Amino acid sequence: MTSLDEHDSADRVHRLAHVRWIAGGTGAGKSTLARILAERHDVLVYDGDLAERRYVRRCTPQRQPRLWALSRTPLERRWADRTPEESFRSMPSLHGETFGFVVEDLLTLPADRPVLVDDFRTLPAHVAPLLAWRGQAVFLLPTPGFRGHALGTRFADPARARANWGNSDHVSALAKRLARDELWDEEVRRQALGLGLPVLEVDGSRDAARLAGELAAMFLLTGNRSHTPGWAPGNHPDGRFRTEPDGFEAGPR
Repeated sequence: MTSLDEHDSADRVHRLAHVRWIAGGTGAGKSTLARILAERHDVLVYDGDLAERRYVRRCTPQRQPRLWALSRTPLERRWADRTPEESFRSMPSLHGETFGFVVEDLLTLPADRPVLVDDFRTLPAHVAPLLAWRGQAVFLLPTPGFRGHALGTRFADPARARANWGNSDHVSALAKRLARDELWDEEVRRQALGLGLPVLEVDGSRDAARLAGELAAMFLLTGNRSHTPGWAPGNHPDGRFRTEPDGFEAGPR
């Protein structure tokens, strides 16, 4: 497990004070909101789904045993051989195996403008010690109907479905994925409420532009864009990865 050293936590709070976090459940529209905020404001986006590919190259069986094992499990077996509960309990991010990589990456990025982390893997308990104020992070949780439509639409593309689940039963894999994601959302909600961190329910009643405005106010993103919209190295929003796997744990983009 990757963890933060307590003795330098105060220093990291200071060094990451320019970072804003959008986390929560899969299919909630986090990436869409990150793109809107990048277009409107001076923010650099850190895309956790794409960054995960680098985590896999850096993980070891000793420090990240679940991520190491998952990266070596064939696509067809990742869902076919497990119940939703088993998939949830074995998630590397549930055990903090990926969060240390996120922090390491963020500490290498320039701090001349806000950095917006778009990452479903971030749990409230992991990020809370790094926050200078509670509004620095928000957790978006979609209703079951909203997520079911979002994932159903994404994985209706056969190439995208095969990239995530191989040649297994895609209908069964999606059903298990939705059930596992409900368990993840329950954990996020429980932790966020316990820590007093903001949770926003996404049900489609507010359009993305309006919700982005609410997040901008929460994140204190008051300036207009003066740089070209930016994405952290190795992260790009142009959709070219859409037929590649979403990541070992990630939701649809």
